[in-house]
Amino acid sequence: MNLFPTNEPLHLLPHDGEVIYYGTILSPEAADTYYQTLLHVIAWKNDEAVIFGRHIITKRKVAWYGDHNYSYTYSNITKEALPWTKELLELKAIAEGITKTSFNSCLLNLYHNGSEGMAWHSDDEKTLGKNSAIASLSFGAERKFSFKHKRTKETVSHVLESGSLLVMQGATQTNWLHRLPPTTKISTPRINLTFRTMVV
Repeated sequence: MNLFPTNEPLHLLPHDGEVIYYGTILSPEAADTYYQTLLHVIAWKNDEAVIFGRHIITKRKVAWYGDHNYSYTYSNITKEALPWTKELLELKAIAEGITKTSFNSCLLNLYHNGSEGMAWHSDDEKTLGKNSAIASLSFGAERKFSFKHKRTKETVSHVLESGSLLVMQGATQTNWLHRLPPTTKISTPRINLTFRTMVV
């Protein structure tokens, strides 16, 4: 298993933040094994949100894991963290080894096909701490991931490969929005792991 990136990391943002794309950090075989395992062992549930007073249940599924039963609230919905699985601890160790950052929690997303995405947002909840790093691992279908500057509205996009690592850090969440745009070209699932550090 290739645990460390062989490609030169790409710095995707021109200013006001730091997003590093390490490319694929796992072999295709290892990435596919993790993908198949995560599909079946993770306690996936449909995501919920309260938007403009309406209770919305999304097609996208999510799961929330951590060192302790941390509470995580976004879109007015609170989740309690589940205990780590063996696979998540393995992937957390890999992400920590590359980023030299410790993480204590992980929010997972399961997008069944290209019709499911994520709207523009920032991961700037107070429980995450200001300018903390978020390490994002992708498995399954390759999807475009986009950033938009909050003030200038300039955009940056990059395709995230299966088995790849992207890290958002510095002032990224303060100055940039990000999203996973929907697409009609993708018919297979994508799993995304976002390792985070909760302030406790």
